[in-house]
Amino acid sequence: MSSFARLVRFQPQGSAEALIGEPTDHQQDVGLATRAGEAVEVEVFSGSSVLSPGERTGEKKLVDRLLSPLAQREVGTIRCIGLNYARHAKEVNMPLPDVPVLFMKAQTALGDPFPAPTTIPRAFVKDNAADYEAELAVVIGKEGCKNVTEDQALDYVLGYTAANDVSSRLAQFAQSQWSYSKSFDGACPIGPALVHKDQVKSIADMQIRGALNGKTVQESGLDDLIFSIPKIVSFLSQGTTLPPGTVILTGTPAGVGWSAQPRRLLKDGDEFSVYVSHGVGTLINGIVEEK
Repeated sequence: MSSFARLVRFQPQGSAEALIGEPTDHQQDVGLATRAGEAVEVEVFSGSSVLSPGERTGEKKLVDRLLSPLAQREVGTIRCIGLNYARHAKEVNMPLPDVPVLFMKAQTALGDPFPAPTTIPRAFVKDNAADYEAELAVVIGKEGCKNVTEDQALDYVLGYTAANDVSSRLAQFAQSQWSYSKSFDGACPIGPALVHKDQVKSIADMQIRGALNGKTVQESGLDDLIFSIPKIVSFLSQGTTLPPGTVILTGTPAGVGWSAQPRRLLKDGDEFSVYVSHGVGTLINGIVEEK
């Protein structure tokens, strides 16, 4: 039995220390609440990481600033699955893949939720091709995740959070490998909460939604995934150890800006949000173009 339903990593009011805890209001969307300036009360745990949260201390704190559920030093290389929603494959006129499509993001791409911005580097600003990708992120929480079967895969999963796979499309399509266009600093914000896997009876029942400046542009159930979460974890573990802290982005649904008519690209001053159901909540980031 898990010691928590969902956790946040945060800085409390009056301190720059990073703490771990569980929001006391189980229905509160902590991403929307912090964006609106509402109080978010958290029951503090004794640990310093969601990978080892420790015990409830009985102390309660108010959130001053939400942080990504995992710190950069904990995630290693971020694994990402491309083209993994059937309707997204249709919108980009690509055949369904036979095996998962893998690319990597550097750990330095990891970013925090609001108020942290997503900064488009000046190297890519001139391309006018910055795009969003709302995604469900899976976090590995158990040692020994290597050569696991699909039946074993969820035993190694700690939980789920939201992510935005920010991309620069011209740079992406200029190369056969995508890491350069998707790995710049802050190009992978995650959060706001990590929901324990036990809170999700069926991954297919989960919902994901992306909104640009408050307008929904992506919306899907996880039942549209081409490769299931157990399939992805098993596939990635073949011959390769996925240590605790590994973050796996599982693909984006239809509605990306590059494929829209007219195109919807990220601009300075925009705000993009990723909502994931079952208590994860809404990941929000403002868009800033580096000068």
